[in-house]
Formats: sequence, structure tokens, C-alpha cells
Amino acid sequence: MTNPGWGPAAEGGGRQPQPRCVRHPDRPTLLTCTRCGRPYCPECLRPAAVGQHCVDCVAEAARSAPQARTIAGAPARSAKTTPIVTYALIALNVLVFLVTAAQSGSVMNNERSSPLFLDWALWPPAIAANGDYIRILGSGFLHFGLMHLAINMFALWIIGRDTELVLGRARYLSVYVISILGGSAAVMLLQTGAVTAGASGAVFGLLGAQAVILMRLRRSPAPVLAVVALNVVISITIPGISLWGHLGGLVAGAAATAALLYGPQSLGAGNDRAGAARTGWVALGAVAILVVAVVVVAVLRLRAQLGL
Repeated sequence: MTNPGWGPAAEGGGRQPQPRCVRHPDRPTLLTCTRCGRPYCPECLRPAAVGQHCVDCVAEAARSAPQARTIAGAPARSAKTTPIVTYALIALNVLVFLVTAAQSGSVMNNERSSPLFLDWALWPPAIAANGDYIRILGSGFLHFGLMHLAINMFALWIIGRDTELVLGRARYLSVYVISILGGSAAVMLLQTGAVTAGASGAVFGLLGAQAVILMRLRRSPAPVLAVVALNVVISITIPGISLWGHLGGLVAGAAATAALLYGPQSLGAGNDRAGAARTGWVALGAVAILVVAVVVVAVLRLRAQLGL
């Protein structure tokens, strides 16, 4: 009886053992991987341009292949990737609004008797006199009524998703926070007597980010600039809208994104992926320091005006 696990007779009269699958030693096979030459069963082989490759070689090739990245250096993702940071920011804004609405007992006048709103709303004299620095960032998550929240969250949903996919999650979140700080800094310098709140400064910052992204891709930023111009006109013509908060966020967001996208090129790190990423973060940090410096100047100026 012939043993099916053995090959044809060798010259010396014995029999050669039939090759076994590397991954399944109990399976004899005459098939081999055209890349590494090792024996594999049909289950462990995948069609290739030339012959067939084993699953181990396929996995190794995938690991060694250069990863596609966006112009910001973030890993390229598919169109189906969930923009987690954008949705998290929307959820945080909604959560803060629900807290203020519950505290005030109203969704339309949530700012009147909500302790959280009173503590976080951007009122520059309170920052200068009492050191309420939480207002600088916290005000970007407050909203005057349900309509104000709905408009800003819809804009964030529209603008934020694509911006996040291009910049990457960490860079995108950094630009968002810097935009809030930029809007607050502008209000503290140029609109000191007003109480302001809302995510509009951050949304304008993302508009500025999209304009810079389009220019970096050598595409026309005209559609984004048209939206910015329209909103500036609305901010001027409708009372109660913080024009300086919008413009401050716009400038800060555009500057932060330009630092990420153009900083590595201007500093000679464009051909080194790791070096370009580090240089982009350093440039972004420089913009953040500049924005914080503007806030410090505004606080010192207010303290001087208040005689503190």
C-alpha cells in the first residue's frame, strides 16, 4: 500500500516525504509561494501578479509598503472613516447646552440663570479682575439658545468632517482649540465690554483652515472665502453677533493650519516625513504661543484700564 504522505521513490529505493504546508503541517501539498518558495496549501495562498503568494508574504508586504498620507502628514483614511473628533466636539457642545438649559429651566433663555453659563461666558473684565481664565476656552462651548446651538453645530458638522480627515485627529483638535483661543483673544483686545459665547470662533477657524488646505492643494479657495465674506457681512449687519470673535478665530485657525502645511517646507524639512511632522508641530506650537501671548497682553491691558 502506498502512503499518500510520501512522494515518488528516490534513486536509492526509498521514498521522499511530500512537502507539508508551513502553516498546516498535517496537510501535504505540492504548491509553493512564488515569493519565498516555501510550500503552502491552497487555503494559505493568494493570487498575485506573478504566481501566488502566501499569506505571510502578503502580510509582510503590507507592513513594509509606504503608508499613504495626507498633505498634513496624517494617515490617509477612506471616505468611510468616522470623523470621531468632530462628532465628539458636537456632543460636548450639546452636553454643555443641556446642562445650562437644565440649570436655567429654558432652552431658549439658558443664559439667564445658569451658573455654568455665568461662570464660562467670555466677559473680559472678569478675567482681568478675578482670573477666570476658564472663560477663555469654556465660552467656546456655550450657546445663547437652541437656535444658536443648532446653527453652529450644523456648520461644524459640515466643515469639520473633511477638515479632520485632511489634518488628522490630533492636528485638527489643535487647530480647533487654537481657533477658540484666537477668537477669545480678539474679543479681549477689541470688544472688552461685551459678553460673548459660542463655537462660532472655532467654526470660522475651520473655514480658515479649509482655505489654507485648498491653497496647499493648489485649488481655488474662492468658495470658502465667499462663505467667510457672507458671514462677515451678517456679523456686521445683525446686532449681537461678535464680529471680532469670528475674525479672531478665522485668523488663528488659518495661521495654525498654515504652520502645519507650510512650516515644514519653509524650514527645509519637506522631504523627510518624520522631520516634516515634527517641524509642523513645532510651527503649530509657535502659533499657539503667539495666541496665548496676545491673551496675556489683553489681560495686562485690561488690568491697567481697571486700575488693578
